[in-house]
Amino acid sequence: MAKLSRRKFLTGVGTGTAAGALSLPHKAIGAMVNPHPEYQTTGGRPDRFGRMFPTLPSFAQPTQPVKDALLDFGGFGHDLDAKDPLGRPPVELITDPAASANNPDNPNMTAGMTFLGQFLDHDLTFDTTSLLGVPKRPEDSPNARTPAFDLDSVYGLGPTGSSQLYNPADRVKLRIESGGLFEDVPRASDGTAIIGDPRNDENMMISGLQAAFIMFHNRVVDTLRSQGVPAANVFTEAQRQVRWHYQWIILNEFLPLTIGQDRVNAILSGGRRFYRPAAGQQSIPVEFQGAAYRFGHSQVRPSYRANFTGNNGGPFFGMVFDPAGQGQADPVDLRGGARARRRFIGWPTFFNFGDGLVRNNKRIDTKISTALFRLPLNTIAGTELSVTSLPQRNLMRQLTWSMPSGQRIAQTTGLPAVPTSSFPELRRFNLGLDSSSPLWYYVLKEAEVMEQGLRLGPVGSLIVGEVFIGLLQLDTGSFLASNPSWRPTLPRRDGTTGDFRMVDLLSFAGVAGQR
Repeated sequence: MAKLSRRKFLTGVGTGTAAGALSLPHKAIGAMVNPHPEYQTTGGRPDRFGRMFPTLPSFAQPTQPVKDALLDFGGFGHDLDAKDPLGRPPVELITDPAASANNPDNPNMTAGMTFLGQFLDHDLTFDTTSLLGVPKRPEDSPNARTPAFDLDSVYGLGPTGSSQLYNPADRVKLRIESGGLFEDVPRASDGTAIIGDPRNDENMMISGLQAAFIMFHNRVVDTLRSQGVPAANVFTEAQRQVRWHYQWIILNEFLPLTIGQDRVNAILSGGRRFYRPAAGQQSIPVEFQGAAYRFGHSQVRPSYRANFTGNNGGPFFGMVFDPAGQGQADPVDLRGGARARRRFIGWPTFFNFGDGLVRNNKRIDTKISTALFRLPLNTIAGTELSVTSLPQRNLMRQLTWSMPSGQRIAQTTGLPAVPTSSFPELRRFNLGLDSSSPLWYYVLKEAEVMEQGLRLGPVGSLIVGEVFIGLLQLDTGSFLASNPSWRPTLPRRDGTTGDFRMVDLLSFAGVAGQR
């Protein structure tokens, strides 16, 4: 089986042809001139991207000086680089405070939330066609994921349409294999993961989450069979239960940690003001896909403890990405795409099982771990592989989508704005970027300045919160749309029901972290 790269992958899962709609924005900006006349605010498609603020102009024009400034700003060793001492052993970047000066802990969030956030993103969006820094209409850009928290990255088209994902001896269950000691996603002979979205094998942590959701589904199948559910109904019911417990975690754990319970409550009680597509016609706004939801890149640490016993009975520490790992059968780093006995995740590092072993997440701020400035080529989607710096790629995406500035969105929505004086690092380019800043960078800055990096700031929270809640409210298959009074029915780690968190999902699934 040929190795399948992200840049060649484009699935047909969940794409549709019905015309959709992003409704007109809030009346406070309804009279503004639309600088994107090609994007009709009363029309859109779920299988394409859209805009949340179609009346707002781009933060800057895609001139060569602007492109040069963004590439400079996001370059290796420049302003955004945390300048981690990558020459030191990965364990020291975790245990030595001097080596982690630009990776401050977030006491409110554990390390696993970074990768759960990545998993959620891969359930919603996959853009493989747009070019860096080349303006493109969102509605002309296919989204290869369904705009819903439906786990299509796990289930694909189901046992018939995506038979390669399912156990041939038991078509109701998903395929799961062993890495020698514990579970691993199914792989071809060359190491390529046989999963619904190749990005879910970029690193060991997200690959471990993919395996965990596979095992979670299979355990739910076992539970339903033990309860006497008719065979013809088992897959559909298992899929519904898995999705609803997953959506519960999103709404009641991940989102409150990311934007704050107060903001979640405000959206649920007061309604969405700016993400207002018609039911069944929702698409993913580029302000979310290309900017606000990329805040998680700031949370990635340069290294992690993958497990406690994988290295000949001792812990396996590794950099997220290390150039030395390229081409190795058992890479020294934590990249995906390989199978070996030590390559499994000990989840008590990433989620709090109450045993004192968990590590905190990194705060959301304007410093990006140095390892992310030189990405392995197989982790890069689309074209222009010469740009391997993740910050550079994010900044150039602001031009691709003609993204509005963070300041303009704050003004438009009536939210407090980060003052221009807080952007001296952008003022030096003399292009007005300190007062009209790229949205992705603005979201990081406001989290750092206004929230001490503990959660997203006002603009980031509005975009992420309204899109998350909107997708749950508009998807007729979600618990929030079809049964808002529903509560989790599967047992928690302590045997109770009525709530469900990631540690409960991992425990119920029986993954390696429980051993």
